[in-house]
Amino acid sequence: MTKARSTPDFIIILSTILLLTVGVIMVYSSSAVVAIAKGDPFFFTKRQLIFALLGIAAMFFMMNIDYWVWKKWAKVGLVTCFVLLVVVLIIGKEVNGAKSWLGVGAFGIQPAEFTKLGMVVFLAKWLSENQKNIVSFTKGLVPTLGISGAAFGLIMLQPDLGTGAVLMGTAVLLIFVSGCQIKHLIGLGMLGVIGFAGLILAAPYRIKRITGFIDPWQDPLGSGYQLIQSLYAIGPGGVMGLGLGMSRQKFNYLPEPYNDFIFSILAEELGFIGGTMVLLLFLLILWRGMRVAISAPDQFGSLLATGIVGMIAIQVIINVGVVTGMFPVTGITLPFLSYGGSSLTLMLTGVGVLLNISRFAR
Repeated sequence: MTKARSTPDFIIILSTILLLTVGVIMVYSSSAVVAIAKGDPFFFTKRQLIFALLGIAAMFFMMNIDYWVWKKWAKVGLVTCFVLLVVVLIIGKEVNGAKSWLGVGAFGIQPAEFTKLGMVVFLAKWLSENQKNIVSFTKGLVPTLGISGAAFGLIMLQPDLGTGAVLMGTAVLLIFVSGCQIKHLIGLGMLGVIGFAGLILAAPYRIKRITGFIDPWQDPLGSGYQLIQSLYAIGPGGVMGLGLGMSRQKFNYLPEPYNDFIFSILAEELGFIGGTMVLLLFLLILWRGMRVAISAPDQFGSLLATGIVGMIAIQVIINVGVVTGMFPVTGITLPFLSYGGSSLTLMLTGVGVLLNISRFAR
């Protein structure tokens, strides 16, 4: 194995810390009004700060663990994730209509979040060891998508379409960069669209989300409410924004503004310039992450870096697409910014692995 460099990629570290800082500030700004009802305006901010510190500790810990160690534990990690996905369906706690939490009180984990990273590690191992079979439909594509599809199915039983979409999107990305035949992906993609349509038709609330996305004004107090309030936040923000802390939509108009729709409040308070700066920080992570993937010393490291960067990028695209009305509303957080323990610590753990790979990059 190539000898590690003395320092990891500084731009990835700096971009991540800046996004975390903005996230903690925006969690306070967007949640203080709601938190006052709990008797403490810093209720959500304190917890986010704890999650951020734990995540940073995990990031620096993973940054100093040689990444090929995880290749040995890939199968064990994925099996553990599958077990947790089954357990959460049995004894999990339901939050916002999804039975996706394991834990007691305010302290809990979402197994689906950790399954995303577990799947990336496993697929990086599987694809790097079965490179010659990836061009085969039966030996390469079917087993890979079968494993991913099984995890997706368990996540959809919760149900959690947003997390499932990120998992499958990342899996398809890894399969694509591994060298599969495009015609196989196109064929399966068409089947996937049919299956996705079936999932939507099987649940009336998903149909309402689609119709609400196409024309939210058809049901402004129902399925279109969140999108309308989100656009009411983004629009008045203009170029410069209303000013930090000056959001109007956080006053119980936009549901949970500190979570999935935190980007709406950020755009309202910091404007187009603030929103663009945040997206540029994500682009910096994407750019440097792909450089790491290209220059990794082995295929496992290359695929692992690609999967981590792809996971972050896909989640950002879906979240920002939802709050701006480009995609139907689905529950998914904005990495490093939205309130939440499992998602935040998972993403920072993944960045730590990416930083370790960068230490070996040629």
